[in-house]
Amino acid sequence: MGRFALLLLLAFASFQILCFASDDDTVFYESFDEPFDGRWIVSVKDDYKGVWKHSKSEGHDDYGLLVSEKARKYAIVNELDKPVSLKDGSTVLQFETRLQNGLECGGAYLKYLRPQEAGWIPKEFDNESPYSIMFGPDKCGGTNKVHFILKHKNPKSGEYIEHHLKYPPSVPSDKLTHVYTAILKPDNEVKILIDGEEKKKANFLSADDFEPPLIPAKTIPDPDDKKPEDWDERAKIPDPNAVKPEDWDEDAPMEIVDEDAVKPEGWLDDEPEEIDDPEATKPEDWDDEEDGEWEAPKIDNPKCEAAPGCGEWKRPMKANPAYKGKWSAPLIDNPNYKGIWKPQEIPNPDYFELDKPDFEPIAAVGIEIWTMQDGILFDNILIAKNDKVAESYRETEWKPKFEVEKEKQKAEEETTDSDGLSGYQKKVFDVLYKVADIPFLSEYKLQILDLIEKAEKQPNITIGVIVSVAVIILTVLFKLIFGGKKQPRVEKEPEVAETSSNNQSSSGEKAEEEEEKEETAAAPRRRRRET
Repeated sequence: MGRFALLLLLAFASFQILCFASDDDTVFYESFDEPFDGRWIVSVKDDYKGVWKHSKSEGHDDYGLLVSEKARKYAIVNELDKPVSLKDGSTVLQFETRLQNGLECGGAYLKYLRPQEAGWIPKEFDNESPYSIMFGPDKCGGTNKVHFILKHKNPKSGEYIEHHLKYPPSVPSDKLTHVYTAILKPDNEVKILIDGEEKKKANFLSADDFEPPLIPAKTIPDPDDKKPEDWDERAKIPDPNAVKPEDWDEDAPMEIVDEDAVKPEGWLDDEPEEIDDPEATKPEDWDDEEDGEWEAPKIDNPKCEAAPGCGEWKRPMKANPAYKGKWSAPLIDNPNYKGIWKPQEIPNPDYFELDKPDFEPIAAVGIEIWTMQDGILFDNILIAKNDKVAESYRETEWKPKFEVEKEKQKAEEETTDSDGLSGYQKKVFDVLYKVADIPFLSEYKLQILDLIEKAEKQPNITIGVIVSVAVIILTVLFKLIFGGKKQPRVEKEPEVAETSSNNQSSSGEKAEEEEEKEETAAAPRRRRRET
């Protein structure tokens, strides 16, 4: 009797959900079960050479819209029968994407277009076609995030401004099918879900959640206010009364010869550190006239291995106790210090109040991306007015595929790496990506993501990356607990500026530095001369 009652209760609950999430709540749905020709229009613009294909998802009988070529731009659009208002109740945007060959550099997001200007035709869809919302994964270099961008019209200027969600979640790093959901609520709240799990919640009208904020600041710095010429921002100054001590020798060297040093016994003065390789022979095709006189390559002198050193012995250098360096006056508090100057605040002429975002309706759904990877598959694109509808599609369309892919991935990991190291690393990377999304680490997010990407390419440094991320977390916690303020160093401003400039060096320069380090590490070490 108890089991029957439970089944009856479940059936009743299912009936309620079905009634609550009716077909009327589904505004747009594309499953790609049938070829997309006729419903979706491929852009004919010259930039978009990428070929879209109607293809099965790897390992499934389920079809999707496939990015079939590498290093191409793609654009395709589907005009809705009538525009969808985002101002009435809730709106849910959801779609699946699978990065079958991974994603190192490219986008996999959707654009929800607002009504276009008169005369616009779908086959001319491109990057300039105005949208209301852009949503979905994007990963390249330091960028690794699930975009949510709202284009909102400024009611005073009439200009459309892009407002980016701050601290968006990261893109899953595997090759499984993932479902992305954005729920827009009538109370100005937006939720971002990945695989049905809430990853981000924000308020459209909060300056903490969108950059730039939808509502401008009430006041702004006065652009006409100028710093007075006599304004002194130096907190410390050299003591004008200080005098260099008479015994201060600025010319004394930092190091001097250690006169007390004695040549070690057994030092081989007449033996060179390197000798000609006795086993080397002159190549048969060597031409002295063209190639010059042949010389045998050098090797370490084996006689020096057992000796304390070879060659001419010289006394080593030691720190000079008389060294003091250049004298400079000690710093004292600046009696004329007025603090860091800031222009006065004035009312912002562009300020306006807003109770709700003035959403533009969605008139079309488009995919306009540039990617270096092929194998990106889009599926089950949904616009609904009820999040229960989106949940139902996740349960029936996405979850079964995802579970199959997870089991297959697990089996491959166990087969590929019997000690479980590969699986362990993937789990570590997943955890680190979640760590990068923690709000109080936002300042270091790009640095953490860069470390993770290096570890994915060089699995042998995984432990080192974990340690590095832990150090970053401890550093941030230390600053939060004890504060991170530093006293201003007025006399060092030029050096600070130079350092800041150096820190912004190009990725190419960083790569060259890394190559130099690797070459240095790989070069054979010469025998050190000991004393």
